Amino acid sequence: MIPAPGPSDEELLKRIARKDPEAVRILYRRHGRIVHGVALSVLGNADEAEEVTQDVFLRAWEKAASYQPEKARVITWLARIARNRSIDVLRKGGARAAHVSDAGTSLDLLPDATAVDPGESAELALRRRIVTAALETLPEQQRRALSLAFLQGLTHREIAERLGEPLGTVKTRIRDAMHRMRAVLESEKP
Repeated sequence: MIPAPGPSDEELLKRIARKDPEAVRILYRRHGRIVHGVALSVLGNADEAEEVTQDVFLRAWEKAASYQPEKARVITWLARIARNRSIDVLRKGGARAAHVSDAGTSLDLLPDATAVDPGESAELALRRRIVTAALETLPEQQRRALSLAFLQGLTHREIAERLGEPLGTVKTRIRDAMHRMRAVLESEKP
């Protein structure tokens, strides 16, 4: 991945905490599509995903001072806000969850490559292939638990109930899957 020009994401959040509107515009241009993709993958509705995306950046504006860089990268923090906000919308009955196959291998956290300008479509297509390939390296039980958590927005308890497995087992599978995905994705960086 090509590093973003200009200030780092962490510096942008510091500026946002000081209420710098240009910093939030830069952060939105840098990560808005990915945040929208996360919301869309959970909600399955483009209009509601757009509302969640706007809400995520409003929350970033309000909560930038609470960001802790030692806990997660900025994009991970934004994606977590998007996922949680999307789940809130689902629970309020605003949308239906995106379809996930029984195998749980459909991972569409990145926006459709045709939805962006041609200069970015190749990078998005490459990212999609890398993430999908990383997901396919997971054992079936880990892949399914991870897919239920991130694509259907289920809580760990809901996943345990659906799969008929102990809560601790589900938590361990998701944690192990995330570690494995991170290792595979880190090895793919140029």
